[in-house]
Amino acid sequence: MSDAAAPSEVPAPRKRVEVLGSIGPNWFAAVMGTGIVAIAGATLPLQVPGVRGFTEGVWVIALIMLAVLVLVVGGHWLWNPRVVRGHARNPQMAHFYGAAPMALVTVGTGALLVGKDLIGERVAVDLAWVLWTAGTLGGLFTAVSIPFLMFTQHSVEPDAAFGGWLMPVVPPMVSAAGGALLLPHMAPGTGRETMLYGCYAMFGLSLVASLIIITMIWTRLALYGTSGTARVPTLWIVLGPLGQSITVAGLLGTYAGSAVAPEIASGMRVFGVLFGVPVWGFAVLWIALATALTVRTLRRGMPFALTWWSLTFPVGTFVTGTTQLAEHTALPAFEVAAVAAYVGLLATWVLVAIRTTGGSLRGSLFAPPASTDPIRAHKDPVA
Repeated sequence: MSDAAAPSEVPAPRKRVEVLGSIGPNWFAAVMGTGIVAIAGATLPLQVPGVRGFTEGVWVIALIMLAVLVLVVGGHWLWNPRVVRGHARNPQMAHFYGAAPMALVTVGTGALLVGKDLIGERVAVDLAWVLWTAGTLGGLFTAVSIPFLMFTQHSVEPDAAFGGWLMPVVPPMVSAAGGALLLPHMAPGTGRETMLYGCYAMFGLSLVASLIIITMIWTRLALYGTSGTARVPTLWIVLGPLGQSITVAGLLGTYAGSAVAPEIASGMRVFGVLFGVPVWGFAVLWIALATALTVRTLRRGMPFALTWWSLTFPVGTFVTGTTQLAEHTALPAFEVAAVAAYVGLLATWVLVAIRTTGGSLRGSLFAPPASTDPIRAHKDPVA
């Protein structure tokens, strides 16, 4: 009897380990996509009754999700480093380590804009500082370490460039936006001025690196085509640094007057518009292209995967960027565009959240990948 019972007791703990091991850094994209719904809703140029309460509830959900994932993924680092090494050596998964710092900063920014009504301004500011500091340090680390791994260890094919490559280099841009909102909570003087210029430096760090990678993605699409798989939604990640850079330029311009001389602050405000509007135009172009490619793949049976969260945070940054342009230009066109984009963001977030919940309950999102072979891009054959 004892010998017969022993084998039946072994699989259960092994299954739990497998499930936990399948929760990688890419799950933080769900926190980013949820947190940006709260941030974008709280900053819309046109407020609708009920939106404030909705954004508060969404922020709480993002905060809980962040806490759970920090415990799970952090547990990998402490008790199962083999899982961490496996993720870091995976040419697809490694880039998503950038999602964790962005999730931290996103929830921290949400505390300033939304959470203060729930937990009090003092606690909200302290929480924002803690999450911003951790996220900024982590983001600067991924911006260096993940490209270094790609340059020295990862095997990269000519058609390998995809939106995920942006994930480790965009976090400093997200930190720049959060840092701008923290400026009013700093004492006047050198520290505040250093913070302002530090945010501009992180803005430039991410912007230049992102432009290089976006060029590589465009080249891959032109030369090789798309993968035709669930990786296609990662094309929307390109919208992330575009929308976030518009947001950062606008926010830093708004708060520059509290840190630098009036003539410099005036130039920074003007830069927010002169930079933001042209980039906004390219962002609209990319939305059109990404939409066409996504619909094309959906019609061919694209399965659901966590990559669908790529449809949320980047669109959210487009909303916040458009909101900044609406505030700086006072043009109704940008106000309408911000609200319309937010409606699209809400619809997408609800869809992806429902599919993620269902996939998690069924266990399909914890299954190992069907193949470890490189994902190949291809074009349709010429008729």
